Amino acid sequence: MKVLVIGGGAREHALCRSLSLDPDVSAVHCAPGNAGIAEVAELHTVDALDGAAVTALAQRLAADLVVVGPEAPLVAGVADAVRAAGIPVFGPSGAAAQLEGSKAFAKDVMAAAGVPTARSYVCATSDEVDAALDSFGAPYVVKDDGLAAGKGVVVTDDIEVARAHAHACERVVIEEFLDGPEVSLFAVTDGTTVVPLQPAQDFKRALDGDEGPNTGGMGAYSPLPWADPALVDEVLRTVLRPTVEEMARRGTPFSGLLYAGLALTSRGVRVIEFNARFGDPETQVVLARLRTPLAGLLLAAANGTLADLEPLRWSDDAAVTVVVASHNYPGTPRTGDPITGLDEVAAQDAPYAYVLHAGTKREGDGEGGPVLSSGGRVLSVTATGGDLAQARERAYAAVGRIRLDGSQHRTDIAAKAAADA
Repeated sequence: MKVLVIGGGAREHALCRSLSLDPDVSAVHCAPGNAGIAEVAELHTVDALDGAAVTALAQRLAADLVVVGPEAPLVAGVADAVRAAGIPVFGPSGAAAQLEGSKAFAKDVMAAAGVPTARSYVCATSDEVDAALDSFGAPYVVKDDGLAAGKGVVVTDDIEVARAHAHACERVVIEEFLDGPEVSLFAVTDGTTVVPLQPAQDFKRALDGDEGPNTGGMGAYSPLPWADPALVDEVLRTVLRPTVEEMARRGTPFSGLLYAGLALTSRGVRVIEFNARFGDPETQVVLARLRTPLAGLLLAAANGTLADLEPLRWSDDAAVTVVVASHNYPGTPRTGDPITGLDEVAAQDAPYAYVLHAGTKREGDGEGGPVLSSGGRVLSVTATGGDLAQARERAYAAVGRIRLDGSQHRTDIAAKAAADA
């Protein structure tokens, strides 16, 4: 099987890495990819938002499956174009991807499906914003209605900060604050059958102790030793299946990866948000534990044959990923800095620890040049171990070998879960 992955971040590196290890995959292609992905896939240049260009590339490569990684191409309808050409594609239609593309749309779907979520108001004017903020009180939760690369949410006790974020967006969803720990749960679906993956927890805040601004995610771990063993079944019953069924009722069946961001509140499970694709950095730890070959799973979702698939197999190992970010992230990041130590990780920490690239490129875009930073989140250092403590130790040992001037990372990823396990 030849597989084409669209995207160029650590999520896509994790996908390409798993596909490259799949015995049923003869070739992995990625567009546009990055310096790390080039080690496991053949890279191609393409405008990821151009459905016709992506389709033409897939046809030229004779791809048997196209996997659309990021949210923006999905919302732009890239999967529709590929699907219309008769090529199996893992990813929802542009209409179905509105579950992530519009927070207001997702709230409407959840209300119709009876999915538990936070009470909320959709606001487009200053008066509506002020009324909603006054209604809920602090802490204030303000979400950009559209795509914001994981940084469109502000949670604050300062009403002026909340107002400023709301006024910087065209339309916002203001909702009640949800207490309790957060969990990410992915599900693969073909629009009818829903297959949940293993839960993970990510760390959105930039600094240790969950301080600092929201980011796209600074690390993650799986499994969750503190979570109720019945959690996945409960979420499948109350959230995932009802949402997929509601999307089908609306004539916009959802096929691909449905990501549920959950809060385990004192009143039960509540949905914080839906995403229409694999989450980053949770994908890095979930795929590290998946033993079922990935290509067959994704192809079954694309072809509508998930019901015929055998139950997924998982490693008992734990996985931890630590994001190494560039100077000033999540503000305007500094780029172009050389990254060293990657060969040391490969030589001394493999196979238990490895580096997945996010914002990287080769100097001069050549094959032999040094690796440079090219984005805010630069690397996802991922490790597995017999338990979370061992996986953490291996991940941070590998992080310690990497040198990137001005870089930052959290030192407490999975620390509490490992200590309490």
